[in-house]
Amino acid sequence: MTGTNVRVNRVPDPDRSKATVTMRDVARAAGVSRMTVSRALKKDSPVSVETRERILKVVRDMNYVPDQMAGSLTTKRSGFVAVLVPSLNNLHFAETVQALTEELELVGQQILLGHTDYSAEREEQLVEAMLRRRPEAIVLSYDGHSDRTVHLLSEASVPVIELWERPEEPIGHTIGFSNRDAAAEMTRVLLDQGYRNLVFLCEDGDDWTRGAARRAGFREAMEQAGLRGDRVLPVGKPPMSIEDGAAALGPLLDRYPDVDCIFCVSDAAAFGVQSALKSRGVSVPDQMGVAGFGNFEVSRFASPSISTVVVDSKRIGREAGRLIGQLLDQDTPSGDAVRINIDPAPTLRSSTK
Repeated sequence: MTGTNVRVNRVPDPDRSKATVTMRDVARAAGVSRMTVSRALKKDSPVSVETRERILKVVRDMNYVPDQMAGSLTTKRSGFVAVLVPSLNNLHFAETVQALTEELELVGQQILLGHTDYSAEREEQLVEAMLRRRPEAIVLSYDGHSDRTVHLLSEASVPVIELWERPEEPIGHTIGFSNRDAAAEMTRVLLDQGYRNLVFLCEDGDDWTRGAARRAGFREAMEQAGLRGDRVLPVGKPPMSIEDGAAALGPLLDRYPDVDCIFCVSDAAAFGVQSALKSRGVSVPDQMGVAGFGNFEVSRFASPSISTVVVDSKRIGREAGRLIGQLLDQDTPSGDAVRINIDPAPTLRSSTK
């Protein structure tokens, strides 16, 4: 249509129509210098109360967001703690991270969360990426580390805290317990109940993980009692799910038809086993005992409730947050590694005799 003017209505792009508010803009609106704005935004501001209130009102009215990265160049403080967990759908790690976050907020720190998926290679990549961002500290669950991860963390100039285990060769600080000792103690408790033909249901491909440590504890306690410690069935990759536990029951009964109690690497697996036993008409605990590890909600409210190793996951997070606060408050690090033990408790419930 030659000669016809066509008008096109365009939707404004808010990102293009709105310029980012800068500290210079705030200073101009408040009638002060940029240095005064910067000082007014600090926690312990030397600016007069009247001037600070006027500046903060302008900040709110203009929706100004301070550039934290620019501030970190001056203070050499990033204001965040790197946290690596192996699983995002595990209630234990969720509770640990929540408690850790709450404690860190009290000392003005935020977390930057990474998910390793039980992969040593992924953990190595995440550690390197986190360290590039200069965290105040790095917190990670212990499931074994690659040689390069150990080197990176050992050379890091920030506190390193390993959770959920007491490694034989810790890198820095530790908050946790011996998974091997905890599993061995639970096995001894089950033996004291009269069980003799126990089987340990665990994950496959779990070398250097806490699951492998639990398996070693089971073997140790069984052999100390003069029983076979190799009565183990590895199934699937960590973390073991409810579905994995249910699917493993058939192969387990085929291999160990004399089993009288199934000790599982986690409560999720134990719930799956118990559900599968019920569907087969096997009475728990009259015909078969079931035990788990972790004290997940599913073990407490299962019917019957599942015997387990109780671990205080929230306390692990709280202790980690408090330790970081103490370490960051020190002008000069002492160099002494902190070891905080979280004692687990074998607890018998209705799923065992």
